[in-house]
Amino acid sequence: MEEKKEEKILEEENVAEGIQISSEVIAVIAGVAVSEIPGVFSMDGGFAGGISEVLKGKKNLAKGIKVDSSDGKTKIDVNIIVEYGARIPDVAYEIQNRVKTAIENMTGLKVETVNVHVQGVNTQSLNSENDNNEPKEEGKE
Repeated sequence: MEEKKEEKILEEENVAEGIQISSEVIAVIAGVAVSEIPGVFSMDGGFAGGISEVLKGKKNLAKGIKVDSSDGKTKIDVNIIVEYGARIPDVAYEIQNRVKTAIENMTGLKVETVNVHVQGVNTQSLNSENDNNEPKEEGKE
């Protein structure tokens, strides 16, 4: 029984050595995991990420995610904008857990760190609520 387990582990290691997974694929996996977390308004890819999204005409799931994979260890940086009112430490912790789990389960890579960078807080919905609740002055339309 013990011998069969060792053989299976060695076979999996040999198979994994011949597979190379693109950083873009890892970033998309992380992006999907992040997009499912409550409290995350969007991922922040900066100016270049926004331009590529407009030109391609589709949503870039890897936007705001940087992957550094070397020596079998993977480091992920996630740049997000949180919803106003969300508890940032809880959102960041959930991102770290889900991204690590998703990447390790889908790729077999060892995720060493998941760094979460909060780039901003979405207050647009807060502003629109305030605009709707303000009484209109008489004589102005």
